[in-house]
Amino acid sequence: MLKFLSRPAVRLVERYLPDPYIFVLLLTIVAAAAAIAVERQNPLAVMRYWGDGFWSLLTFSMQMLLVLVTGFMLANTPPVKRLLQRLASLAKNAGGAIVLVTLVSLVASWINWGFGLVVGALFAKELARQIRVDYRLLIASAYSGFIVWHGGLAGSIPLTIATDGHFTVDRIGVIGTGSTIFSFFNLAIVACLFIVVPLVNRLMLPDEQESVHVDPALLDDAPKPFGHTSRPAEYLENSYILAWLVGIPGLLFLLDHFLLRGGGLNLNIVNFLFLSLAIVLHRTPRRLLDSLHEAIKGGAGIVIQFPFYAGIMAIMVESGLAETLSKGLISFATSETLPFWSFLSAGVVNMFVPSGGGQWAVQAPVMLPAAEALGTDITRVAMAVAWGDAWTNLLQPFWALPVLAIAGLKAKDIMGFCLIQLFITGAIISLGLTYF
Repeated sequence: MLKFLSRPAVRLVERYLPDPYIFVLLLTIVAAAAAIAVERQNPLAVMRYWGDGFWSLLTFSMQMLLVLVTGFMLANTPPVKRLLQRLASLAKNAGGAIVLVTLVSLVASWINWGFGLVVGALFAKELARQIRVDYRLLIASAYSGFIVWHGGLAGSIPLTIATDGHFTVDRIGVIGTGSTIFSFFNLAIVACLFIVVPLVNRLMLPDEQESVHVDPALLDDAPKPFGHTSRPAEYLENSYILAWLVGIPGLLFLLDHFLLRGGGLNLNIVNFLFLSLAIVLHRTPRRLLDSLHEAIKGGAGIVIQFPFYAGIMAIMVESGLAETLSKGLISFATSETLPFWSFLSAGVVNMFVPSGGGQWAVQAPVMLPAAEALGTDITRVAMAVAWGDAWTNLLQPFWALPVLAIAGLKAKDIMGFCLIQLFITGAIISLGLTYF
């Protein structure tokens, strides 16, 4: 049945889903028009919101570009390539490859979302080199594991409300991760998704005659070998000692961060880890630079699109549109159904504000008073917003950009399969938030 349903979904998305850049342009127009029509904002004010906020995600954009680049460079090192090859050899057929890449992506995304995006895509490429499998579904499976990130160790909302001095501390206090990430209902949702998501991906596997395969030779992204060293500068470029004098202290810094200072994973630490390992394992600056030249080719989408999303977020927040949207969706909720409507409203808002932390800043002032008025468990409502933010990433191509860049595909190639996952995972998460 899922194979049957996935066919029209894939055809529908391939035909009508535009390139992510066109998608973000359309979202910009929709957000601006809605701010004018619904919030009665004048066009000049909306234009100012957009322009003032356009560059507010520059730091995050650079972080995401580095996630792509450093992860790619690390995967191109000989030791990591051998590890991925051995792990990929565990899959003996196309179905096994789909299940394996989904599980790897789920585990990596639960640990850290940036780690999960890169690891899943790189592992999928290695599987495609070894096994004849539908490449679209393979990459979609790698991306589908991202669904669990906000219920995992790096979830923005549960970590925010567990931090002393967070912006809603006067209203809800500090809520530890034992009540959110490690609560029974959240772990039950995660466990269900670890079972269902790989199974659904496997059941969507097209028949051989309908599959789209890729020539393994096209996936060869190994850096070009360097020639004979003849200039003094080339000795530095090919120096093991120079690379290790920088890379090894980077790894020692990370040991200090984790072991002596008790630090955790965040995007900067993930990038620092990927880069330090890549420097050491490539062994020479020249090999690292050759790998960098290959990696940077896929970063164009991140560079051009993330500022537009920053502008959309500014329109949604500054005009009051995000708050109005959230209030409208929870206006008829009861104590029992508030988590569900919070989840649904977060999924809708995420299409325009694809940032977990940013979304909580927008929705917390709406959701928390509603939870207090209805007597609903605040931690469940907070996690409902977190899961809603993660859920519609299966439809919103914002977070798929690094995966697509690594894989060399377009959003329309994978989003048809993700659309099926959207409906199934949405039902599971809704039931978990309401009844678990």
